[in-house]
Amino acid sequence: MRTALTTALAVFGLAAASATALADFPDRPVTVIVPWSAGGGTDATGRIIATMLEERLGQPFNVVNRTGGGGIVGHTAIKDANPDGYTIGILTTELSMYEAVGSANLNATDYSLVGLYNSDPSAVFVKADSDFQTIADLAKAVKADPQAIQASGANFGGVNHLSWVSMVQGLGLDGAASSWVPAEGGAPALQLLASGAIDVAVVQFPEAQALMDAGEIRALATLGSAPNPKHPDVPPVTDALGIEFSIAGWRGVGGPAGMPEDITATLTSELGEIVASDAFRDQMGALNYGVVWAGGADFADYLERRGKAFGAAISAAGLGK
Repeated sequence: MRTALTTALAVFGLAAASATALADFPDRPVTVIVPWSAGGGTDATGRIIATMLEERLGQPFNVVNRTGGGGIVGHTAIKDANPDGYTIGILTTELSMYEAVGSANLNATDYSLVGLYNSDPSAVFVKADSDFQTIADLAKAVKADPQAIQASGANFGGVNHLSWVSMVQGLGLDGAASSWVPAEGGAPALQLLASGAIDVAVVQFPEAQALMDAGEIRALATLGSAPNPKHPDVPPVTDALGIEFSIAGWRGVGGPAGMPEDITATLTSELGEIVASDAFRDQMGALNYGVVWAGGADFADYLERRGKAFGAAISAAGLGK
């Protein structure tokens, strides 16, 4: 009888200790891995998230930039971390692409998904004095000769390239027949546009804002289904051309697969309240980044849909493994 009672008390003690540990999470600093370099959009938004989690949970959330391999190094570091909740990271668009292009064996199932907080479609820009006054004008020219329209917006296979390919494909053409001039990022592509070296730049609004303000370029359409809040007069391509669009850059928070459910739920709850807050929306709005929320299972569903859309675009571009 005494042995049974001792065993029961020991089990109860272990359960109570475990519950206390979870209730106290976090009781030490948390590392937040950002798979991209300091100063970029993922770093900027990741630091906003980390600062707000720190304020809410009372422990440091220390951002560490792990760059290289087009985000592969950082995403792998998140996946391979101890799944105790004390290493999490910012997951980005490229996770929807790695397997389809054959660059890394990484996908959403490798992570405990906390929540999506940002999604931004690319947009189509032309020079201010371009003959293309509307996205319909540009679509007509692309249909006539897709090779004649020189477009850029960073590397082959990136989100901007795949957005352009998807638009061309949505016009009933072979996406691989479109012409894409590779560049080292959105800013160099915009310089090519401003100089007249290309006809179209496909980038996101924050990258294009300075040249728009200077009157050097114009936006013809947002490659999505809703207007950009700061540019409500720029039509979504869904409305202007009737093309349903699922390609967009996204950012979210996750940790390695196998994190304790209670800790994941705590992080999801806290992140959800952060994303809903005016303070977060004001800071993201100042940078012109879109705010979108999908927590836990909804984030998983979102990534499943995005994976299919990116896979179709990658195949259409002839970039699949």
